[in-house]
Amino acid sequence: MSSLLTSPIVDLDTGAVIAHPAVVDPAGVLRAAPLPMVLELPIRVVLPGAGALAPLHEALRRAGRHPREAILLLTGACHEQDRPLLRAGADGLRTIGYLLGFAGVGTTGGAALDLVTESSPYLLALDPELVTRIPADHRATAVARAVVSLARGIGAHVLAPGVEREPQVAVVRGLGVRLAHGPLLAPGPDGKVRVPLPVADESPATVMLGPRVQELLIPAVTLPEAARAEEAVAAFGHEPTITSVILVDEFQRPKGSLDRSRFLLSFAARYGHALHGAKPAQRLADPPRTVPRTAPAIAAMQAASRDAARVYDDLVVTDELNRCLGIVRISDLIRQVTAIQG
Repeated sequence: MSSLLTSPIVDLDTGAVIAHPAVVDPAGVLRAAPLPMVLELPIRVVLPGAGALAPLHEALRRAGRHPREAILLLTGACHEQDRPLLRAGADGLRTIGYLLGFAGVGTTGGAALDLVTESSPYLLALDPELVTRIPADHRATAVARAVVSLARGIGAHVLAPGVEREPQVAVVRGLGVRLAHGPLLAPGPDGKVRVPLPVADESPATVMLGPRVQELLIPAVTLPEAARAEEAVAAFGHEPTITSVILVDEFQRPKGSLDRSRFLLSFAARYGHALHGAKPAQRLADPPRTVPRTAPAIAAMQAASRDAARVYDDLVVTDELNRCLGIVRISDLIRQVTAIQG
């Protein structure tokens, strides 16, 4: 295990620990943690193919973990002639369920940017030495900004490793980086992580965007994605104020959304219960409409209006790992936007 991953990965917005570096005990056994784990993996290990990674799969199995609970952070550069092998290996790992990332993005020691783009990674990690030079070196900040822009374009998250000082947190947070780790963010004696508070942005432009949706969050009623339709009926019947039921996988990632009116209408028809009751609720579900918890109210309203048929459906609020945090109701967004514009 290299020195890149030395402490938990922290969400800079909430201070929550969202993943742990993988730990191997003295006996060489992978120790499980309750959260997703991050493992560094040299690119050269991926090139020989699936057989070379059998020990990794076995170590996860013995630890009682599934590939979906692991983020593989690929380290090192890749020679031009090895690119087809890396693409094949990465596709195989992704098919099994692993989330893939690249370390040292934006430096000569990491994978080339065009290769990163082609690989559709989940996570891009800045080089720790680059982070160390922030904010004193404007060139390092410019590289970090470029990586963040690239990540947005391909739908990846950015990690700032090795954070040691509060000014570094302020700069990377301002660039749009939301994941970080390092000595500054290591748990204290009480086991808690303390993230420096951001400076409030009260500029007119920011105020006009409204509060972030996480401030309007209400708990979601969730069921496993394999739940039967009659279980959803029972959930709606338990409380008349429930407007939606969100179907989630074992990691709380939203997989389907059941709108109260449309779903119960399916059962109101003749033989509705006989047709649907014992079958998966997913058959009657719509794709979840998700928004990141950091999205402002105006942006969430714009997302809601893209589908006229579902404009009043609840929005599912997610974290950086696409886990369901709750829902936000359109009526609450309308009130916020009206208050801003009024």
